[in-house]
This record gives sequence, structure tokens and C-alpha cells, in this order.
Amino acid sequence: MADWCPIATEYDPLKAGSIDGTDVEPHDRAVWRAMCARYKPNRGVVGDPLLTLFVARLNPQTSEEKLHKVFSKYGDIKRLRLVRDIVTGFSKGYAFIEYKEERALTRARRDANKLVVDQHELFVDFEQERTLKGWIPRRLGGGLGGKKESGQLRFGGRDRPFRKPINLGAGPVQDRGADWGRGGSGGWQDRNRHRDGERGSRDNRGYRDRDREDRRYRDRR
Repeated sequence: MADWCPIATEYDPLKAGSIDGTDVEPHDRAVWRAMCARYKPNRGVVGDPLLTLFVARLNPQTSEEKLHKVFSKYGDIKRLRLVRDIVTGFSKGYAFIEYKEERALTRARRDANKLVVDQHELFVDFEQERTLKGWIPRRLGGGLGGKKESGQLRFGGRDRPFRKPINLGAGPVQDRGADWGRGGSGGWQDRNRHRDGERGSRDNRGYRDRDREDRRYRDRR
């Protein structure tokens, strides 16, 4: 627990698919796909990854000019790339912005996140593809973040950090275990009683019938 961190320092598809990074087996096919992927960062990408921001959730109508106008107020921009579909030319809703100075990058990441541009709230973070070891893109089942509606939630990033795992060896968990042993609320004894009550079927009726017969026999004597 001492080395726990809410933000992933190395990308592991299995951990990214878990809310607290403790899963031991993939819970959906996308995680399995990412675990089996042999992905290498795009060598055609230029620029300094340590000075590059990832900007997502853009309005499809937002143009390069509008992005440049919005983000240039944080510092001098060296390169801006709005990712577009290679066939249709339509925006895919995300972009990469490289700044000339680190302080401009830091300022933009801090102040532009959740900024509303063209009625869309932006998500802004450092570039991950070339800086996070083991990175797998979303199209291969990886990524960080995601929407609940899609069912492909990924954790360990700025948008959805890991939750701290429950330490099973100490504290309230031990107390809860003790309650279970004593038959406290929610304990195994309660569950067994509930299960026996539901069973209430043939066996329970047989026990009651035998009890009545025993009482009748004792009364006759």
C-alpha cells in the first residue's frame, strides 16, 4: 500500500479495467484484447512528447483555428494537430498541442481542463502514447477514462483515477470479519438462516412432522 498511486505510472490493461487496480482477470473482452495487443507507438508522430498536450471531447465542428485561438493564451504553440478521419476528413474529437515551453504546457493542463469550447467541456492531459510505458490505445481496448454508457470504463488516469484498495489485513475489515463470525448483521450465520428459511421445503416440513409425532408419542405415555 505504501507505493499506491491514483494515477498509473505504467500502463497495465488489466489494472486499467479495474476501479482500484486489483483485478486478477479481465472482466470484458476489450481488456483481453488490449492484453493480447502488441502495440508500438506511431513512429510518424513528430514533436516533443514531454511538451505535448492531449485535448479530447471536442465538438466535431471545432476547427484548428479555434483551438489555436483558445490554447495560445497559455503560451506559444509550436505545433497543433486536430485528428481527422482519413476518409471523410471529419474531426474525431481530439487533438494534440505542442508548446514551446514547459510552463505553458503546465498552465494549459491546469486551466484548460473542463473548459467549455463550442458547447463541449474539454478534457486536457499530458500525451500518454509516448510517455506512459506499455500504453495501449482505446481502439485496442486500452486507454484511460471512457464513458459509462459504452461500458468500457478505464481507470488510472486524470479523468478517472484509481480508488484506494481496501486493505484486507487490518482495520474495519477485520472488525467486519469478527461480526460475521459472531453472526452479526450481514454475517454468514444470517445468510445461512436466510438460506435455510428459503429451503423450507420438503426437509423442513419433514422435521416438523417428526417433532409432532414425537410429542404425540410422549403424550400417550
